[in-house]
Amino acid sequence: MFEINGVVPIIPTPFAPDGSIDWAALEPLLNFAVDAHVCAVCLPAYASEFYKLRDGERRELVCHAIRILNGRLPVVAQINHLATSYVIETARDLERAGASAISVAVPRLFGLPERDLLRYFDRILEAISVPLIIQDFNPGGATVSLEFVQSLNNQHNHFRYLKLEEPLMSARVRAIAEGTNGAVAVLDGWGGMYMLELIDAGICGVMPGLAISDILQNVWEGARNGKKDAAYETFQGVLPQIVYSLQNLEFFHHAEKSLLEARGVLPNAAVRDATLTINEIDRAHIEFLNRKVLDLLHSRRNMRTATDLSPKVSA
Repeated sequence: MFEINGVVPIIPTPFAPDGSIDWAALEPLLNFAVDAHVCAVCLPAYASEFYKLRDGERRELVCHAIRILNGRLPVVAQINHLATSYVIETARDLERAGASAISVAVPRLFGLPERDLLRYFDRILEAISVPLIIQDFNPGGATVSLEFVQSLNNQHNHFRYLKLEEPLMSARVRAIAEGTNGAVAVLDGWGGMYMLELIDAGICGVMPGLAISDILQNVWEGARNGKKDAAYETFQGVLPQIVYSLQNLEFFHHAEKSLLEARGVLPNAAVRDATLTINEIDRAHIEFLNRKVLDLLHSRRNMRTATDLSPKVSA
């Protein structure tokens, strides 16, 4: 049974400089996730530039990831679309292809009452048997209510996860856990910015970008194992990069891919148009923060090496 307990990074879509998908570059990204010991991967989501992909590209990215991973990690198929029929058809296809879970963003192009959002997700859940993650990214207003979560879970017990991307949500995390008797768990989005306090509140995982997912997995394990001070020391080394990159979603793509290129995981940091042109000051600061992340990784490797080489004292 698919279960989230830890980091589920969003896999970015690798592009060639001409804007075409670089299919060969997808495998190193997925291998990086395996080596990071995360609990699953997700694509194509906002951090995958899903909104710039053609329908066929979206499906093929998921299917290609499933083939490459070949069971080494579960794949969460993200399907964001306003048409219920499209989500149903695509979700069925990707479940048959081997997706371990489906993730769908709440359709918020226009304001819809919760009774209509319930109908939207009710029909999707009727069509699939794997767990559903509902992503509610709504910076302009309130996210779905506890009553919405309870009602949908009462009708479909495979609605098991809610991804929220908002500040001050620790009380909501606990209210959802208590209001559903633990049947629905909350994931922290927005780069994992609030993960340390939300681990204490009871989140089941984090859905950040891929480039620092190995570091955040270590933060997760440390905080969950009662080593919050050590987790904090690691977390503060990447928090400036998270905050800076998330000023704007298109800006995030450039920062994320630049770091993956610096780490030797991507051959280039190409972002598909339409996108921002990054000015030289911002580009220089992205590179500065990348160096800080690389320094953190280097110091952590040196510490592990020193520990491995230290003399062992017998009892």
